Amino acid sequence: MNEINQYVETHKQRFLDELFELIRIPSISSIAEHKPDMYKAAEKWKELLLAAGADKAEIFETEGNPVTYGEKIIDKNAPTVLVYAHMDVMPVDPLELWNTQPFEPVIKDGKIWARGADDDKGQSFMHAKAFEYLVQSGNLSCNVKFLIEGEEEIGSPNLPKFCEEHKEMLSADIILVSDTSMIAPDIPSITTGLRGLAYWEVEVTGPNADLHSGIFGGAVANPINVLAKMIAQTTDENGRITIPSFYDDVLEVSDKERALMDEAPFDLKDYKKSLDIDEVFGEEGYTTNERTGIRPTFDVCGIWGGYTGEGAKTVLPSKAFAKISCRLVPNQKHEEIAELFVKYFESIAPNTVKVKVKSLHGGPSYVCPIDIPAYRAAEKAYSDVYGKKPIPVRSGGSIPIIATFEEILGIKSILMGFGLGSDAIHSPNENYPLEQFYNGIKTIPLFYGYFAKEMGK
Repeated sequence: MNEINQYVETHKQRFLDELFELIRIPSISSIAEHKPDMYKAAEKWKELLLAAGADKAEIFETEGNPVTYGEKIIDKNAPTVLVYAHMDVMPVDPLELWNTQPFEPVIKDGKIWARGADDDKGQSFMHAKAFEYLVQSGNLSCNVKFLIEGEEEIGSPNLPKFCEEHKEMLSADIILVSDTSMIAPDIPSITTGLRGLAYWEVEVTGPNADLHSGIFGGAVANPINVLAKMIAQTTDENGRITIPSFYDDVLEVSDKERALMDEAPFDLKDYKKSLDIDEVFGEEGYTTNERTGIRPTFDVCGIWGGYTGEGAKTVLPSKAFAKISCRLVPNQKHEEIAELFVKYFESIAPNTVKVKVKSLHGGPSYVCPIDIPAYRAAEKAYSDVYGKKPIPVRSGGSIPIIATFEEILGIKSILMGFGLGSDAIHSPNENYPLEQFYNGIKTIPLFYGYFAKEMGK
């Protein structure tokens, strides 16, 4: 520990300077005009991996955004760790809610503030620096491969095909990922489950043009009003989703496991205070942690239509739109849920409007056993740095490609996240505590050492 602590202390400023160069690239995968930035990010990752000690690094084309791959093979008989991360980030809107420029990182209050500070540039960069330390110190005990993709935030649509075409190149004993979070700065945890995802865009069309709301209001259906009513019909007063057959395949968690989950520290009062809300809401019969970890959800992620500019404009809009997602739990198949939603939403539409539903992307859920060598290695590594044993948790988030890795490559993933719930990922003012950033760099090398021992190498 002393050696890695000294290495981090010596190179702190350089680490930040290099990370900031990566963050300054506005690699937003969901906006077409940022396509050139995806290539800039891929090139930066190639540069980082080579500088850190990779034997080779190259950029691969896909039908979408590029993939950066790098590797260092020390011994064909040694265990192999495949590090997965993503170089793309979420859009920054609404820009006016940011206290800083999203792609000009600043350090304030002991945190890095910028888009991608945590998700996933800050967390993925920890792996490059941990790897650098292991190479420089001669302590690397595993072969290491890096797979850095550019489409995670849009559902990784082209990565499955890439994995199919490069199975041998990507072969490994475990996939190591830092794209999740811990319970608290002083309470380490390992994510053992991820929810799946289904995501749609809905278009509701009424008249063939925007109309004067005085002349036509009350005689012609307003698409925004109709859409709002349809959305309201999709959940009931108890937080249950009303789509027929939606819950048919939901894996019900046993009372015993729910009791174990309840041992994780959680203060509902602090939770509400941190979000500035008076009350929580969710499916009846479940705690807040259970609602975000083991139960499916239905959420409107965006809704628009009509006039939204400054001042008043009395208009009855021609169209209304919404972005809608469902988080899914084990046994729910996102393809089937996507079809169920389309069928249901079209069935509840009145004949005063036309409804078009487009599935954008989705992915399956994932569960990691806690009795595999990689879990035990991660458990020991966290314990060394944080002084306490990490708690296994199921995350409410989704990383669709994780389950796909297991399906295509036949490899389990260990999710060693260092982010915090307060990091505001996907939101304005995303941030990442410096302490978590540096602790990640200290913890990851220990994982490699313990994993090699667990594998008997």
